[in-house]
Amino acid sequence: MIISYLCKVELHDILTGIYPLPKESIDKIESLADKIYVDRNKEIISADRVCHDVFFVAKGIVRAFYYGKGREITFWIGAEGSVAVSMQSYINGRAGYETIETLEDCILFRLDGSVLQSLYTTDIHIANWGRKFAEKEILKTEKNLIPQLFTTGKERYENLLKEQPELLNRISLENIASYIGITPVSLSRIRSEYAKG
Repeated sequence: MIISYLCKVELHDILTGIYPLPKESIDKIESLADKIYVDRNKEIISADRVCHDVFFVAKGIVRAFYYGKGREITFWIGAEGSVAVSMQSYINGRAGYETIETLEDCILFRLDGSVLQSLYTTDIHIANWGRKFAEKEILKTEKNLIPQLFTTGKERYENLLKEQPELLNRISLENIASYIGITPVSLSRIRSEYAKG
C-alpha cells in the first residue's frame, strides 16, 4: 500500500491544540522532533519495556491495548492530533503495561521524552504545555473509565457515535467492541438494532 506523505495535522497544530505556545517554543520542539512514517499494524510502544518517546499523530490512527486473560483490551484510540505515550515511562521512567500500535498507515512526529523533560526546565511555556498535557490525559482517562463502570454497551456505542463517529469507518469492529468494553457479537447485535431503525 502506498502512503500519502501529506500530514492531515502539523506538529504545531497538535501542540497548540493542547495549550497555546509562542512561536519560539514551538520552533524548539519542532527542531527536535523527527517525522516518521509507520505502516499499519506496527507497534510503536511495546508493553513491559521502557519507552521515552512521545508520538504526535499527524495522520492515521493508533490504539493502546493491554493483553490480559487471553485477549487484547483496547483502552485508548487516538486519531490525528492525538499524543501517544507510555505514561508509566514518561512519568516514572518504568516499563509500561500497554502496547501502542498503528491501525492505519501513519505519519507521526517522534520526540525523545527526556529531551522534552529537559525543555520543561528551560522554557516555562513548554513546562506549562507539559502540565496541561498531563491534565488533559487524566481527564480523558476519567471520561473513558467512568462510562465503563456505569453505562450499558448500547449507551457506550451511542456515545461513540456522538463523539467519534469517524472511527466506525476507519477501524475494525473488533477494535471498536474492545474499546467500548463489549464483545464483537454484542456490537453486531447493537448495530443491527440501529440498522432496523
